[in-house]
Amino acid sequence: MNGKSNMQKVKPLTLRRNFSWAFIGNAIYAACQWGMLVLLAKLGSPEIVGEFTLGLAIAAPVIMFTDLHLRVVQATDAKREYLFGDYLGLRLIGVGVALLIIAAIVSISGYTWKTSLIVLLIGLAKVFESMSDVFYGLIQQSERMDRIAVSLIIKGLLSLLLLSLGMWVSGDILWGILGLILAWGGVFFLFDLQSSKLLLNREPKPRWDFKTLKKLVNISLPLGFVMMLISLNINIPRYFIKEYLGERELGIFAAIAYLMVLGNMLILSLGESASPRLAKYYASGDRAAYCQLLLKLVGIAGILGSAVVLISMIAGKEILTILYKPEYAIHSDIFTWLMIAAAINYVSSFLGYGITAARYFRIQIPLFVSVASISGIVCMWLLPNIGLLGAALALISAAIAQVLFSLGVIFHALGKFRKNAI
Repeated sequence: MNGKSNMQKVKPLTLRRNFSWAFIGNAIYAACQWGMLVLLAKLGSPEIVGEFTLGLAIAAPVIMFTDLHLRVVQATDAKREYLFGDYLGLRLIGVGVALLIIAAIVSISGYTWKTSLIVLLIGLAKVFESMSDVFYGLIQQSERMDRIAVSLIIKGLLSLLLLSLGMWVSGDILWGILGLILAWGGVFFLFDLQSSKLLLNREPKPRWDFKTLKKLVNISLPLGFVMMLISLNINIPRYFIKEYLGERELGIFAAIAYLMVLGNMLILSLGESASPRLAKYYASGDRAAYCQLLLKLVGIAGILGSAVVLISMIAGKEILTILYKPEYAIHSDIFTWLMIAAAINYVSSFLGYGITAARYFRIQIPLFVSVASISGIVCMWLLPNIGLLGAALALISAAIAQVLFSLGVIFHALGKFRKNAI
């Protein structure tokens, strides 16, 4: 089966232009998401930030699992083995399953009605984000990151505006989340669907060939587990903080930890732009080009990581005071430790793109099971005794383990080049 004939010929952009667009889009979107946390911290309390963060911590791993990371599977499908309708059909099934799982978690959680409603509404917002994501896969596969960038810019600005409006009018986080749903849903229906028409030259429709969908699930299910585990690795410290320290400390930790994401925008932009090319290099057996591009990416991660750690050490307290409130700034030491974790994660993220481009999907399951387990064990061991520092050290431990395990997979993948050459 080949989906290439169904796609309109749209000229790909160069890697440099794709990166530029991806960076601009991700930068503005990340800034707007961070702006939402700043808004909650300024207008509300750490407890409100904690409630919002808890909702994300519960909904995100579920959505990440049911997404099956189809965007990357599609973007690295260099041989066009599946039609876009296959990806769309599977994503529609996935978001339905996700909502059922989130509802089940809420029903047995014992949370208050308001916390439960926050989790459900954030889950609904993430569904619209998930639907946009599968269309981003189509656009990324065509190497037209400009369309994704425009979507992210509109989505980011609109979500910040409507969340702010909801909070300002009502003073209640629930109305802010409803604004978020409206923003993400509106961008999906009014912009992302139109982008797909440009590339497909027709209305996008799901394709219900269950034999094909089963094959696609078999390919992508390992990545669904992997993405869930990655999300859990990020959120495991949050679960322990909520359990041992409460929503106030969770809100403080989440606000500081979100600054890790700002550096990720560069990593994400480069990784998304380079993934199709890495996949082509590996699929064609061009070992030198694959290694050269991957080493460049890792080098950039090292430079960026060193910079963010240095900035946090020199001006951490001042940054937290300006961005949030003095009650956040007293945790500037936690800020530095979290930036160390971020720096290591930058390297592991690029190694992850290299693994996925080589289509080593299943091996990532035990890799991230190990990483998430390390995070949980360190949290259980340290967090009750040293508080938020224990959560930060858990993230560092998990990041180091991920780099080491990822390097092992990369060297194994490179060994395949040598065997094929013989």
